[in-house]
Amino acid sequence: MSVNGMSDYHIPADVPDDLADTYLENLMAATCGTGSMNLFACDQKIEHLNDDFYDGGDSIPLSSNDPGHLFEIGAQAHREGTVGVLAAQGGLISLYGRDHPDVPYLVKLNSKSHLVKTTQRDPISLAMWDMDDVMSLVSNGLNVVGIGYTVYIGSEYEHEMMTEAAHFIRQAHEEGMIAVVWMYPRGKAVEDEKDPQLISGAAGVAACIGADFAKVNYPRAWDGMTQPESLKVAVEAAGRCGIICSGGGSLPARDFLQRLWDQINVSGCKGAATGRNIHQKSTDEAVRMTAACHAIISQGASVDEAMDIFQGN
Repeated sequence: MSVNGMSDYHIPADVPDDLADTYLENLMAATCGTGSMNLFACDQKIEHLNDDFYDGGDSIPLSSNDPGHLFEIGAQAHREGTVGVLAAQGGLISLYGRDHPDVPYLVKLNSKSHLVKTTQRDPISLAMWDMDDVMSLVSNGLNVVGIGYTVYIGSEYEHEMMTEAAHFIRQAHEEGMIAVVWMYPRGKAVEDEKDPQLISGAAGVAACIGADFAKVNYPRAWDGMTQPESLKVAVEAAGRCGIICSGGGSLPARDFLQRLWDQINVSGCKGAATGRNIHQKSTDEAVRMTAACHAIISQGASVDEAMDIFQGN
């Protein structure tokens, strides 16, 4: 379907016909006009508590302890056209969003900390906000383009999370917004969270509940396949739901960019969701890394070209 001269993109059938333009505009805003998503993951203040933001300055800049650092990175990268969407919890966006209303935001509706382990209880993360809360941010002038939700496949509570996610995806589409799900196999029934068959299964579930994009962890390799080839199986299993791979823990810049290049060019991912490999840097470095990611995800850049961007050459 083509709307207002935009290239052809699939419009989900639960998007009202009169909001097809709005859906495509939100999709284009979230993907820098490319259909491939460079998602800046800023939801870790709940997910990982302060572990990712403060270590006394040993490897994480002291400026990272301030949540405003995330929004400064997002705003500068948005001005440069290199970050598609900033994903964070509704409350965090409400506290900082008025300072940067033009940044495309993805409201993460649910979150949980890492304190309760699966040995104590299977993971469950239910919504803390609903679509009325999301639309209030829109009414107050923020550029909210979509919603996000985490589902823990394999948890004994998976049904509750899948049901909520499916309802919110439908409601987001009814408002002309996109929906991204975080799909993580986790719970006592899950022996290996990086099992490539489970990752592919989770990708397929994301499609079944109607998500536009799904963030998954990088699976370990199938026998006889490389790791990027194994991720390609999940990409195929997701069909029209675009797979965006988790950025994972902090890596040396070249290693991280090589992994990203493999995920885009070998696996066929429709982008990446990156947190620590961006925000655990000074603002200038973080913005350059965002630009380097964008170059690989959306502009066909090589790893060497992306490294030149990151290094400011």
